[in-house]
Amino acid sequence: MRILRALVTVAVTVAGLLPAVLLPATAASAATVNQTLHVWTWNVAGQKLNGGATGNGLITVLGNSIRNRGTDLAAVNELCWSQYKAIQKNLRDSGWPQDVENFSRFEATNATGCSGGEQYGIALFSRAPMGTANRITLPDDGRVEKRKLLCAPLSARPHLRFCTTHITTLDTTINGAPINVQQLNAVRAQLEAWNAAGDTVVIAGDFNAQPNYVRLDNWYAPSVSTPNNAGNTGAYRELDDTDSRCVGYGENTQDAGTPAGPCGPGKKIDLIFARENRIVGTYDGDSLSISTDCGGPCSDHRIVIGTVTVAVTT
Repeated sequence: MRILRALVTVAVTVAGLLPAVLLPATAASAATVNQTLHVWTWNVAGQKLNGGATGNGLITVLGNSIRNRGTDLAAVNELCWSQYKAIQKNLRDSGWPQDVENFSRFEATNATGCSGGEQYGIALFSRAPMGTANRITLPDDGRVEKRKLLCAPLSARPHLRFCTTHITTLDTTINGAPINVQQLNAVRAQLEAWNAAGDTVVIAGDFNAQPNYVRLDNWYAPSVSTPNNAGNTGAYRELDDTDSRCVGYGENTQDAGTPAGPCGPGKKIDLIFARENRIVGTYDGDSLSISTDCGGPCSDHRIVIGTVTVAVTT
């Protein structure tokens, strides 16, 4: 697949792209470094399509993809606890993390949502050691599953945070506003608070909203203004938003689903965001075809990847 690159003008001059996360970085100023990140995210449908299985090919497909894409930071949604532990082992056995005891975080969103009453939730994986996680419960949609925001800084870069979330599919009005809007706003408010405190945040996950939806207008920066995604008032860029096949929107992350995106078929709901003021130079994103090496499709979502260089306070 083609990966499109876009130049975002920022107030930092770029000497060039840097090595992977936490390898020696070039100073952008006395107070910041430029850090290049290869980001990876997948909603694996761990229970829905895989029944909580760990031996059906899912873990192998996932681990191979993380390694083959040179991933620094990975986010996984709809994951069962046994699958999380199996991913840990797969990555440890391959020598992927720098610290085999401190490279992942899991947060349950349903205490008994997987086969056998296992926990079901979201997870982060990092090539480099991670700091203490933030585990934030989002506004309640009334369902058993409690939607969360899971974030963690990198130990050697405490002002660089990586997050994931899985927003509800419901749009029911609760306490005067649609609950999916409330959850999106709660996530964005937390990211904005960290930005105001001097932190750089990258978030990847299943937003259950397409880029052209009004409820993401306060996410996307006004610099993203195309017939496919207009009316934006936010501060973020999505790493595939310059794809020439659907400028401002990007490539679909589900092969089916209604309504289809503006460039169809399929739709895009799995997103990787970075704040525009933190982006240095070029960035890109792509979605990958769904593997069928799990006794059938491994998920109903595509793996989404992106590369971005961000300025991080030292």
